[in-house]
Amino acid sequence: MERNDWKILAWITGIFALFYFIPYSSEWFNNSVISGINLLNDYAKKHVLTCLVPALFIAGAIGVFIKKDKILKYMGADAKKYVSYAIASVSGTILAVCSCTILPLFAGIRKRGAGLGPAITFLFSGPAINVAAIFLTISVLGYQIGLARITASIILSILVGLTMHLIFREKTEKGKLFLQEEKGANISGKVTLLFFAMMICILIVNGIQMDKGLKYALIGILTLSIAGIALFRFSKQVRKQWIEETWNFSKLILPLLFVGIFIAGFIMPLLPEGIITNIVGQNTIFGNLVASIFGAFMYFSTLTEIPILQALIAKGMHSGPALSLLLAGPSLSLPNMLVIRGILGTKKTSVYVALVVVYSTIAGLIFGSII
Repeated sequence: MERNDWKILAWITGIFALFYFIPYSSEWFNNSVISGINLLNDYAKKHVLTCLVPALFIAGAIGVFIKKDKILKYMGADAKKYVSYAIASVSGTILAVCSCTILPLFAGIRKRGAGLGPAITFLFSGPAINVAAIFLTISVLGYQIGLARITASIILSILVGLTMHLIFREKTEKGKLFLQEEKGANISGKVTLLFFAMMICILIVNGIQMDKGLKYALIGILTLSIAGIALFRFSKQVRKQWIEETWNFSKLILPLLFVGIFIAGFIMPLLPEGIITNIVGQNTIFGNLVASIFGAFMYFSTLTEIPILQALIAKGMHSGPALSLLLAGPSLSLPNMLVIRGILGTKKTSVYVALVVVYSTIAGLIFGSII
C-alpha cells in the first residue's frame, strides 16, 4: 500500500470508530446534538443569508477593487508614523484579511521593509476587524460589544505596535516597500462607490428593527440593484473576478464556521454554569486575565469565536471578559505564535503575546465597568 492509501485507511478507521463508539443512548449526548443543530438552525435563519452572505460579497468586491499594494506601501520605513499606524490599524477591514491570510501578509511586509510597530499593528487588528467579523459580531452579540470590538481592536493594535517599537528599537533603512503593482478594475469611482454603498445598505437594513415585509422588500430591491450594476456596468472579467474572490473567501470561512457553530451548540448544555459564573461571571482582573489567556492560546478559525462566545455569554460570562476573549482570540493562537516566532524570534514573540494578553485584559475591564 502507498502512503496515500494508509491515510485513506486511517480516515475510514477513525470515522468507523467514531460512529461505533458514539453514546447515542445517552441523554447528555442527544441533548448536545439537538442543541448544536438548533444553534445551526438559528444562525441559518437569522445571520447567514442577510448578514454573512452580503459580507462575503463585500469582501470579494474589496479583493477586486481595492488592491493590497495601495495600502501596504504606506507601512514602509520612510512613511510618516501617524500615517503608517493609522493605515495598519484599519487595513484589515480594507483588505478583508482573515486569521489565515494575515501571517503571510505580515511576513511579506516585514521582509519588504515595514517597521516593526506598523507591522505588529497590522498583525493584531487585521483578523479582528475584517468585514465578516464586524457585521457578524454586531448581528449575533449586539451593537455594544460589536462596536467595542472595533474600537478596542484599533486602539489596542496601535498601542501594541507602539510598545513593541519602543521596546525593540530597530535601525531600518529608509525606503519604500517593494510591492508588485496590481492592476485594478477599470470602473468609474462613482459606480464603485454606489456598488459598495448598496451592499453595505443591505447589512444596515438587516440590522434595523422594522416590519419584516418592508425589510425583505428593501433587501430585495437593493439586491436587484447590485445585480443590475454588476450586469450592465461591469465587464465579464470583473464579474468573474468578483465571484471568484467571494467564493475563495467563502470556502475558506463557511465550512469551519458551520463546524464551529455546531460545536458551540454541542458544548452549550455541557458547560458548567457555576464554574463559568465563578471565573468569568464578574468583571474582575482575574476573570478578564483568564479570558485573555484562554483566547490567546486557543485556536479559533475565522468567525468561530463568535458562536463560542455566544454560548459562554448564555452561561453567565460577563461582557468584560467576553471582550477580552474577543480581542485576544482572533489575534493569537498557539499555531500563530509558532509562525510569528519564526518571523520575529522568541524574545519579540513572547513580548508580543504578553502585550496582547495584558492590553486585552485592561480593555475588557474598562468595557465591563462601563456596560
